[in-house]
Amino acid sequence: MNDPVPATGRQFEIAHGAARAVVTEVGAALRAFEVDGVAYSESYHPDRLPPGAAGGVLVPWPNRVADGRWVLEREPQQLALTEPDRHNAIHGLLRHTVWTVVEHAESTIVLHAMVPVQPGWPVPLLTSIGYALDESGLTVTHTVENLGARAVPFGVGVHPYPRAGSAETDDCTLKLAAATVLPVDPERLLPVRPPRSLEGDEQEFRRGRRLAGVLLDTAFGGAEPLPDDPDELVRHSLTAPSGHGVELWADPVFKWVQVYTADEFPGRGRAVAIEPMTCPPDALNSGIDLITLPPGENWIAQWGLRPF
Repeated sequence: MNDPVPATGRQFEIAHGAARAVVTEVGAALRAFEVDGVAYSESYHPDRLPPGAAGGVLVPWPNRVADGRWVLEREPQQLALTEPDRHNAIHGLLRHTVWTVVEHAESTIVLHAMVPVQPGWPVPLLTSIGYALDESGLTVTHTVENLGARAVPFGVGVHPYPRAGSAETDDCTLKLAAATVLPVDPERLLPVRPPRSLEGDEQEFRRGRRLAGVLLDTAFGGAEPLPDDPDELVRHSLTAPSGHGVELWADPVFKWVQVYTADEFPGRGRAVAIEPMTCPPDALNSGIDLITLPPGENWIAQWGLRPF
């Protein structure tokens, strides 16, 4: 008899020097990332569904679609309501898909998955995600290819929970490269007004704000590289009182970042998700920062985690 398969499928490990990461077969999620045994990403048991969508790959849209409805070329689309309590479709179509490993070396892995034509999604997409470790940390590469006969808008996001080693989340300082915030309905977490500039305490995230007492499930926009950044990358960070921590960097196409503070992450308590996104919640309806991919074309972008 074969051994039981964990809820997240097979577990794929990559390593480079003292760095180690684990990727799941189901959802192609990042389940662990550590250096010298120090965790820089929250982890969870492989035989449970990822808590709070931890490590999830959010394709072909991140966050929420109101009522699961949107329109492509005047054709109404109806997605499954995967957040039924709020009557939304959430986090794309691939979080519970078994991804196929197409390349696996000591320090790298690449997985593919298909978004087939289905109710609410009329254009087939081939997606891939690659994880690579080197001396600087973890690099994640996303690709999307349009296999259909017409152009389609889409978005990409990911749902990591970075952590600054053993430091308590509430003792850490969160710094965001964001300039705006998206006002939402507190019940359904859907946009109610256009993005606005940061105000009051929100402005502290630009300089760095301690997380004690902070509750967020918030989409921040206007994320862009600093003018003097030699690599022209968007950079968010989580810093422990010691001054050490982890940076989440991303290509400039990741103009948005959703920040979610979880009170009961298993085995951890308070944790924080820092989710780079190419577009905001309900972008399939608003059109804000959607990427349009013509037939036969490819799209590629990267983000990563760098301990410091």
